Amino acid sequence: MTQVGQAANNVQVANDKDNNVQGYLMFGFLAFIYIFTIYGLFAWGHLVLDNPASEHGKDVDRLMNITWVLIFIVQAITQVLLHYFAFKYRGNKDRKALYFADNDRLEFIWSVIPAVVLAGLILYGLYAWTNIMFVNEKEEDVIVIELYAKQFAWEARYSGEDNVLGKANVRYIEGVNTLGVDLADPNAQDDKVVTELHIPKGKKVLFKMRSQDVLHSAYMPHFRAQMNCVPGMVTQFAFTPTLTTEEYRATKKMSEKVANINHERAKRSAALIAKGESPLDPYTFDYLLLCNKICGASHYNMQMKIVVDTPEDYKKWLSEKPTLVEAVKAEKASKEEPQGPSSPVTKDTSSVAVDTTKVVAAVK
Repeated sequence: MTQVGQAANNVQVANDKDNNVQGYLMFGFLAFIYIFTIYGLFAWGHLVLDNPASEHGKDVDRLMNITWVLIFIVQAITQVLLHYFAFKYRGNKDRKALYFADNDRLEFIWSVIPAVVLAGLILYGLYAWTNIMFVNEKEEDVIVIELYAKQFAWEARYSGEDNVLGKANVRYIEGVNTLGVDLADPNAQDDKVVTELHIPKGKKVLFKMRSQDVLHSAYMPHFRAQMNCVPGMVTQFAFTPTLTTEEYRATKKMSEKVANINHERAKRSAALIAKGESPLDPYTFDYLLLCNKICGASHYNMQMKIVVDTPEDYKKWLSEKPTLVEAVKAEKASKEEPQGPSSPVTKDTSSVAVDTTKVVAAVK
């Protein structure tokens, strides 16, 4: 590139001029790295996730921030030394390279320091991870919810009054029983299946996760929670929500972010209206359950809305949902209704929850 606009020099051996140019370019690239890094912090720093909405989220953020600080310090030192020495010891026809067979002291220093720092990070990470992942279901007061992943949607199953999920197997999948729950299992009699996840603030929720087809990953970014959903096995993750959906929407950072998004949408909507097209809907923040594994063509659209309610609202919402057993009975009853030409059939779906209806529609 340094020969652009000049006569091409195809000699493969660098001369002093070439080495000087490359040395100064190393300094130029060093400046570019730091200028771009500083610019990125100011230009895109506001896109970082807001404060966590779970109790353990602060530990995750603290560990992440410590890691970032260490990375920036090490990067700042090593990049300066790398580019400086590349310039200082650039090739010169009158200089011969000095060869060191080894330097035990230097090797000891650059081996021990990273080992100690990494050991500290790993130990702190293990401590934080153990505190997050350890759940004693028998002694702790937790709500057990199953997250069921399939291409390309999520469903949630609540364990009901007994707080125990009924057994399930893909061989039992039929009609509205899209999770393959064993309806003969006594623990399954009060299970409830929905397509919009509601959880109560201040209550620990233990998620049991399954996959119907391929590897998925349950990712709830605002709760700093993620766990793979593996076909053929059950994985789990637990956390305690600390902010309801309404409370999180009211935080300063989220309010500003939503206002900025809607400002951009308003400008784009004006352009769409001018073309005779429909405007964009205003954006409203919601917690989301996403898939963080590339699981197929519609992976990008695999998400489920999460609503964090007050404990009172959560109980009211859950009490209004029918059990899976009731939904299956309602489905069978609708199929058994007479279909004669003189008696048109009107299906009564009032006893079937909206969530279950959506599931049936999706399966069809």
